[in-house]
Amino acid sequence: MLQLSSVELQTEIQDALESNMMLELAEEEIEGSQSNGDSLSERIEITQETIDVKDSLKANNIPDYLLVDSAWEDTFDSNFSHAKQSESFDFTNIESQNSSEKTLRDHLLWQLNLTPISEVDTVIATAIIDELDDDGYLSCESEDILAMLEDDIKVETDEIDAVIHMVQALEPVGVAARDLQECLRLQLAQYQSDTPGLKKAKVLVDKHLQLLASHDYNQLMRRLKLNQEKLVEVISLIRSLNPRPGSQVKDSHIQYITPDAYVKKVKGVWKVDLNSDSLPQLRVNSNYARMIRRADNSSDNSSLKSHLQEAKWFIKSLRNRSDTLLRVAISIVEHQRAFMEYGEEAMKPLILHDIAEALSMHESTISRATTCKYLHTPRGIFELKYFFSSHVNTDSRGACSSTAIKALIKKLITAEEPQKPLSDSKIATLLEDQGIRVARRTIAKYREVMTISPSNKRKRLA
Repeated sequence: MLQLSSVELQTEIQDALESNMMLELAEEEIEGSQSNGDSLSERIEITQETIDVKDSLKANNIPDYLLVDSAWEDTFDSNFSHAKQSESFDFTNIESQNSSEKTLRDHLLWQLNLTPISEVDTVIATAIIDELDDDGYLSCESEDILAMLEDDIKVETDEIDAVIHMVQALEPVGVAARDLQECLRLQLAQYQSDTPGLKKAKVLVDKHLQLLASHDYNQLMRRLKLNQEKLVEVISLIRSLNPRPGSQVKDSHIQYITPDAYVKKVKGVWKVDLNSDSLPQLRVNSNYARMIRRADNSSDNSSLKSHLQEAKWFIKSLRNRSDTLLRVAISIVEHQRAFMEYGEEAMKPLILHDIAEALSMHESTISRATTCKYLHTPRGIFELKYFFSSHVNTDSRGACSSTAIKALIKKLITAEEPQKPLSDSKIATLLEDQGIRVARRTIAKYREVMTISPSNKRKRLA
C-alpha cells in the first residue's frame, strides 16, 4: 500500500469500501477531528524524532505495527474477493472518459468533408492524410501514393501533386510539406506582402537555410546584403513560424497533481502536514459489528468476523502508510532546509541511504514512500524523489549536489552574452572558480539533461 500513488490509493480504498461491509467513510468523525485538532496530519515540527499515531482499533490478533511492505495475504487469508478495478467507477478519470483525443488526421478529414471536391480527389486526399506523421509532414513521394492507389483508381502523378497542394491549403498552415524548407515556405506565403522582412525571409528559406541552422550570421549578412539590424528582423520572422505544424492540433490533457504533504514556514520553523483531503477517513460500521456473536460458528457469523478483521487491518495499514510517509517527508525537509530557504542552488546531496539510516528503515521502503508522492513547498510542487541527488566534491572538501550544479549551469547560460555563448569548458572553469570541480563531459551531460543546446547553437545576434 505504501508504494501506491494518491490516485491509486483512492481506487484501492473504493474497492475496499465496495467489497467489505464493515468499512464505511467516517465523515462526521472527520469534521470532529479537524475541529479538535486530532487529525493524523496535524502539524508536526521537523525536529521531533517520533510520531504518535493514535489507533483506536487495537486487537489481540492484529500486529501493533504492520509492516509497510507487507501484502494483505501475508497477514490474513482473504475470504472475500475484491471488486475488480475495471468494474468500479473511477471518478478521477471522468474527463478522459467523456472526451476523445483529437488527432491531426481527424482534424484534416473534418476539413476535407467540408471541401467541395470529386470522389476521386477525396480518395487521393485521404491517402495523403494517412501518410502524414505526427508533425504534419508527408513521409512519402507522389509516386508512392500513386502506387498505393493504382488498384483502386487510375490517376496520374500530376493529379496527386494537385491534391497535395490542396491538402497543404488546409489548417494548420504548413501541413503536408515534404521537408522543413517547404513547410516554412508555405507558412511565409500566408503573410501579407508588406510584412517587414518577408521578401528576404523567403530568400533565406529558399537558398540559405543551412547557414541559419549553423548560425553563420556573417555569411548571411553578406549573402542577403543586410545589416545586423535587418537580419535580426528577418530571423525573428522565421523563428515565429512553426516547424512542427501537426503538433498544434493535438489536445493537451491537463494532468492535475495532488500533493501528499505540505511544508511551510511558521514562526521561523519549517512544518510538515499530510494532505488529509487526499485520504478519506474510514471506520468500522458499528451496526454490522454488533451483529457478530462470539459463540456462533455459522458461516454468516464467520464471514462477519472475517470482514471485521480485514477492515481493522485495512484501517491500520492506512494509518501506518500515512505515518511512514509523514516521517519520510519530515526527514527530507530537515535535510533540505537550505533548498526551502534559497532554492535549487542550495540543494544538498542526499541519497536513499541517508533517510533510511535516519529513520531506521530499509532503503526499499524509502524508495516506495517517495515514488509518485508529491510535496507542496513555497517553491512549487515536487516529487519526493526530486530531493535526492548525487554529490560532487568541492575544493573545500565539501560536497555539492548535482541538482545545485545544474541550477548553476542554467544560471550561467541564462546570463551569457547572446553573441558569445559559454562553452562547456568555460562553464567548467567558472564553476571551478567557485570551488566546484566538474569535468567538461559532466557539464555536457547535465546540459543535455536540461535540453540546453551546445554553445554553437545558442549563438544569437541579439
